[in-house]
Amino acid sequence: MPETRELDLVLFGATGFVGKIIAEYLTKAAPAGARIGLAGRTRSKLEQVRSGLGPVAAEWELIEADVNDPSSLNAMVARTTAVLTTVGPYLRYGMPLVAACAHAGTHYGDLTGEVSFVREAIDRYQEVAVASGAKIVNSCGYDSVPSDLSVYQLYKRTVADNAGELTDVTLIAAVKGGVSGGTVDSLRAMVEEAATDPAKAKLLTHPYALSPDTEREPKVGRQTDQTLQRASAIHPGLPGWVGTFVMAAHNTKIVRRSNGLLGWVYGKNFRYREVMSAGRSPLAPVAAAALAGGTVAGVATTALLSRSAVGRKVLDTVLPAPGTGPSEKTRVNGWFRMKTYADTTSGTTYLATFEGKGDPGYQATAVMFAETGLALAFDRKKQSELTGILTPAAAVGDALTDRLRRAGMTIEVEPVR
Repeated sequence: MPETRELDLVLFGATGFVGKIIAEYLTKAAPAGARIGLAGRTRSKLEQVRSGLGPVAAEWELIEADVNDPSSLNAMVARTTAVLTTVGPYLRYGMPLVAACAHAGTHYGDLTGEVSFVREAIDRYQEVAVASGAKIVNSCGYDSVPSDLSVYQLYKRTVADNAGELTDVTLIAAVKGGVSGGTVDSLRAMVEEAATDPAKAKLLTHPYALSPDTEREPKVGRQTDQTLQRASAIHPGLPGWVGTFVMAAHNTKIVRRSNGLLGWVYGKNFRYREVMSAGRSPLAPVAAAALAGGTVAGVATTALLSRSAVGRKVLDTVLPAPGTGPSEKTRVNGWFRMKTYADTTSGTTYLATFEGKGDPGYQATAVMFAETGLALAFDRKKQSELTGILTPAAAVGDALTDRLRRAGMTIEVEPVR
């Protein structure tokens, strides 16, 4: 990639629900003089977004680009060091931009939680992106930055302490926030594809579906995303119950891919899973069971209804529409907390805490996503030398950790036993 380009960072999909939140955050977080572009299909809508961002964005470039017009994507990515895209579902709309960035040597970030999209990007554009020097970074929001950076920082701490390798690692998620139509639409796209393609369905349940080399993965037996158990089974003294975490199926694959991309440094017996806290009330076991059963039932129902036109109309009626999301009050009052317990071959157990304010799916995701883009655009000395289809930890793990800490998020690791 050339040393300098006309723009530092372009936000593609700036007129959408989450795009507007990210653009607003960039007005506060981008360094002085940053050359930012806002991109989308309609210039008039882009002008409306820019005018609502205040004087900081007055000189930001407006770029008309459409995923159905490859020439417009090629022209856009040739002008900038990095692109962030909110245009999903990525299974339907994401691959043309991946292709454009991979060929142009332009860094790229997205918010996908779609395993089959990431797998297809790896299969089609890994070698192209490596050759051009592009970092194509998937899952740069709540899917899957907290998971990915928590384990990455656990690894770094064990190396610093000479504490051996990571073995059994479990993340416990607790959140307060809303769900948008965009997230639901991405889930529908993935489930609909899996319902008609057995190979894609298998990807959703294979723990190493995103591995760079499955033959080199740890041989640790079955790893499942479904669970219902007491929290004390994870670490002695933890109260309450835990159940299935709906995002675990994607996050765990991203974390395992990071391990592979980094040379399987986490450990030859590294096992990883994620669960959801159900609290400690007398009804906690019921809540945990509902989490475990509800996730399976929800996916199964969506798959069944998606097979017919009538079923799809039912889903359109009951699910949030794309382009919608939680209210500003919900976004501001939300929060997330990820506690990751990690055993090591030395016998020491570590706890990584990753927490922040704001609805995790939108307010907090906007921070994580924007800071990933800024790290790709500006933190060249802190980036890894890896190129290709990457994860947040493998691409900008140190730079992004530093940025998120400065943005007010807690990311810390400590021994607990």
